[in-house]
Amino acid sequence: TPDMTTKKKDKDRKKLPEPLEAQRHYVDCGPVRNAHTNTATSASQYLPLGVDNAWDFDAWTADFEIQIQQMSPDRLVFDMIGVDPSIANALRRILISEVPTVAIEHVFVINNTSVIQDEVLSHRLGLVPLAIDPTRLQWKGDEDSANESNTVVFKLSIACRLGLDGDMINDKVYSRDLEWLPGGSELPDETNCRFSSSQVEMFDEAPRDVEQDILLAKLRPGQCIELEAHAILGAGQEHAKWSPVATAWYRLQPEVVLLQPVTGDDAQQLAKYVPELFSVQDGQLVVGEARQHEHKLEQVGFGFEAAEAHACARVTWLGLFGYSWGAGCLLEI
Repeated sequence: TPDMTTKKKDKDRKKLPEPLEAQRHYVDCGPVRNAHTNTATSASQYLPLGVDNAWDFDAWTADFEIQIQQMSPDRLVFDMIGVDPSIANALRRILISEVPTVAIEHVFVINNTSVIQDEVLSHRLGLVPLAIDPTRLQWKGDEDSANESNTVVFKLSIACRLGLDGDMINDKVYSRDLEWLPGGSELPDETNCRFSSSQVEMFDEAPRDVEQDILLAKLRPGQCIELEAHAILGAGQEHAKWSPVATAWYRLQPEVVLLQPVTGDDAQQLAKYVPELFSVQDGQLVVGEARQHEHKLEQVGFGFEAAEAHACARVTWLGLFGYSWGAGCLLEI
């Protein structure tokens, strides 16, 4: 009932004593070891204190938040706020292995007189990232025939020769030399790939490789490569060539906290020892945004030791568990 739900939420949001609340949400990075590295996942862990630690979907959705920090065609950095590290790691694994993409699966070599063996060249072609909208293709089963709904066909035909000035032409084969064949395979009998219609209207942009300058092979005059490459839909859990990300990783957001005021010569010395992260305002040491100066974090402990102000600061990493502290993690893709 609504009343019971309200009472449960009020019970869930009851605060723990301050030391336990800090342990619940922060990982302390000490000079010798890190503390409070485990998350509190048991529903009954704090029942003796009258706090229900059970996971509540409504409370989680109310406090969960994603903030995009960077976004470009090849990089995305965002904050996930209000989740456990296990959820962030699950998202990382999903990005790596379960998001469908399109990659070259079958290579039909017509002629290859380069020094690269057919198998090695085929493997290199499979790892070339392709700019193809995966939602426009259907999954191809082992028993399905290749057609316009599940296969994208590329052609590579290039030969090296000497120019009039003696320079070599086409001595390097790049991924941009792959030519899309919207009408399908030019060798339907050999490849068993037959299109009943063109793919021109299927895609908003012509399928191509992403980088355009990936070196596939080197040729010498008289050598050539001629082949067809068929790309299909797949997922990274089957092969890394279908993984849409080069790396996907997460880390906890850092925070430097002064446990007691630092003034006078100690403040000046620390501001000089760890500039940018520390500054002096009105004679007191002030901590800057740790996330903007993460390369300085390792100096914090040594700096306080040099200033003979032991235990005056701690480097913390915001815990991902719990909603009350607005804790978050950084996931970089």
